[in-house]
Amino acid sequence: MKSQKFISHLFRRIEWNDIDEKYVLQLIQTARAEDIEGAGLKILPKTPADITTRTLTPDVKSSVRLSARKNMTVCGMKLVPIILDVYKSASDGGECVFEPFSKDGDKVEAGANLGQIHGSAHIILQAERIMLNFLQRLSGVATATSEYVAALGDSPTKLLDTRKTTPGLRVLEKYAFACGGGYNHRMGLFDRVMLKDNHLAAACAVDGEMLANAVRMAKSKNPDVAVEVEVDKISQIQPVLEAEADVVMLDNFSLEDLPKALGIIGDKAWTEVSGGVTLETLPKIGKAAPDFVSSAAPVHSSKWIDIGLDAI
Repeated sequence: MKSQKFISHLFRRIEWNDIDEKYVLQLIQTARAEDIEGAGLKILPKTPADITTRTLTPDVKSSVRLSARKNMTVCGMKLVPIILDVYKSASDGGECVFEPFSKDGDKVEAGANLGQIHGSAHIILQAERIMLNFLQRLSGVATATSEYVAALGDSPTKLLDTRKTTPGLRVLEKYAFACGGGYNHRMGLFDRVMLKDNHLAAACAVDGEMLANAVRMAKSKNPDVAVEVEVDKISQIQPVLEAEADVVMLDNFSLEDLPKALGIIGDKAWTEVSGGVTLETLPKIGKAAPDFVSSAAPVHSSKWIDIGLDAI
């Protein structure tokens, strides 16, 4: 039978309350430093400031709206007040108030008013690009994920993400994936044992009893986390099942071989399909009904989605 021991880990979606706000604050401060102070450059600017706003814009009150330019799944709204606070703290004064009209995970149509900002024109103009960068990137991931989830139709198969994330943005991109309706695979190298082909090759344990022993060792040394094993041929499945792996990853199996592999595994382990996953193949994979199908594409191949900041 499929082990129920790690079910809360296998079926999980990261929520905003799971994210360290100090980590988010550091990301925003770094983004501001790049934009205002030239962070990353060997020779820093003589004038670390928004020289355009300082030159042309009077310190007046302003009101703007965040406008969806396309149909999208929204993500990043929780970041907006934090971004405004960072710019407020670095300013000579002024206030900004954010009034959200949508929340992360909402599906909205083009033209939707996502929220409004009222306050210092200086703060709004300085924060605009960084705010939109985060919103467009994360909403792009959430929107692409929604499309992949929709391609599965009414299949019970759950869509998983991967560790193929932008360095420094993993938690936020995985959050965006969850906002789009997907589920989160392991967060890093620390929360699941994954015996992939390179691990097994390095251990000379790609088949038979050597493979089974490698799985047994992994389970024995890591009793508090799930053990997942990647297989890329039918002959590897039985040794993995005999060793009682928690999850069997079927990597790059053809659509013809997939039902046979799933039939062998049955309810002896959780199943994950990986490799060759596209919007075109997802409906067929969904019909085969593995427990999970993983794809990095909604993160690494998604497009930033157009969101505007328009004066009211």
